Amino acid sequence: MHTLKWLLAAFASVVASAAFAQTQLNIATVNNSDMIIMQRLSKEFEAAHPDIKLNWVVLEENVLRERVTTDIATKGGSFDVLTIGTYEAPIWGKKDWLVPFDDLPASYDVDGLIKPIRDGLSANGKLYALPFYGESSFTFYRKDLFDQVGAQPPKTYAELDQVLPKLKAAAKGVYPLCLRGKPGWGENMAYFDTLVNTMGGRWFDEKWEPQLTTPAWKKALTWYVDNMKKYGPPGASSNGHNENRALFATGKCALWIDATSAAGYISNPKDSQVADKVAYAVAPTGTVPNGAQWLWSWALGIPASTKHVQEAKAFVEWATSKDYIQLVAKSDGWTVVPPGTRTWTYEQPEYLQAAPFAKLTLQAIQQADPIHSSALPIPYTGVQFVGIPEFQAIGTYVGQQVAAALVGKESVAKALELSQAFTKRTMQRAGYYKK
Repeated sequence: MHTLKWLLAAFASVVASAAFAQTQLNIATVNNSDMIIMQRLSKEFEAAHPDIKLNWVVLEENVLRERVTTDIATKGGSFDVLTIGTYEAPIWGKKDWLVPFDDLPASYDVDGLIKPIRDGLSANGKLYALPFYGESSFTFYRKDLFDQVGAQPPKTYAELDQVLPKLKAAAKGVYPLCLRGKPGWGENMAYFDTLVNTMGGRWFDEKWEPQLTTPAWKKALTWYVDNMKKYGPPGASSNGHNENRALFATGKCALWIDATSAAGYISNPKDSQVADKVAYAVAPTGTVPNGAQWLWSWALGIPASTKHVQEAKAFVEWATSKDYIQLVAKSDGWTVVPPGTRTWTYEQPEYLQAAPFAKLTLQAIQQADPIHSSALPIPYTGVQFVGIPEFQAIGTYVGQQVAAALVGKESVAKALELSQAFTKRTMQRAGYYKK
């Protein structure tokens, strides 16, 4: 009798355990403020889905890209949700490495996603990642310092050349110019690509011949190296997006050209010492207007190797929904809600009132043109990247040469010569043209 009771109790325990067994989702994400907020608020998702446990792997941007690319290419299965972007989503989607989002409920309002952002995450008519936030690039500047020297935000690089010496003379203890210097195709090259574009350059001609030793590239790299040495912070080759954002937020930078998504952080008095002094302007242009402002989205995708597709979809849909945006607004304020994904966000009076950068951000996203990022004919799409699988290796190598020129390890000419040779070898091996 006692044995029977024990067996029944044991069976009941097993059944109860099975009923409350949790599926663990491993989520790889980048270490920026928006994703940190998502991680904190995800307890709301877990409360609503007690059968799902979220395990976060938060990585620096370059490390994240390396880890998730290796894992998905080898079908490693380490992650159930990936933070990827406008570069990876269409390329990996075409390879069937990602689960398509082709069964979204009507309540998700997929048609309300901002078109350039949605298009950038799609391939062959299918959406392969859902945007957590979208961005372009523009100019952050200290209005108080510009007023002090009697200057307007520069519309062109020629105007920027005129104002930088004035800022250096007047703004003691503040670096006139902050730009990304940390090597990486999504770090220093994200900005530097836009500089090449607007200086009249391109990565490849119509026959996929690399163009990295052309006058436009030389002009862009010379400007970048000279001005960062004259007006930038020391150790700039170690500064990526996060480091420059911290410099600007603590009052150390007068002007910074970078991602529009940082504006919520810079405008938030809880995070920024210059929230009441910052203003925003369109990114400056050079010889041509093409490609001066980039187009990007950090998005959430699901690798085809996951064993938990439905659970992963539930989380991704929650984290990119209107309800999530409202949750952030309630917990942290409208200033820092994820920008650039939904037209609905830009229809909310509370957001427009709290975010002085909102309209300019939407304008920059809608004007960015990944098809015509150069004034010259090009065979590729992408503003601050080239939408081909080989670009990850190419952009990483060239970013290293740009950083080497910045610190003086190589001349501008040598850095571009090495970049041209590496790019040509890579493209030849990939079969884009014969030797």
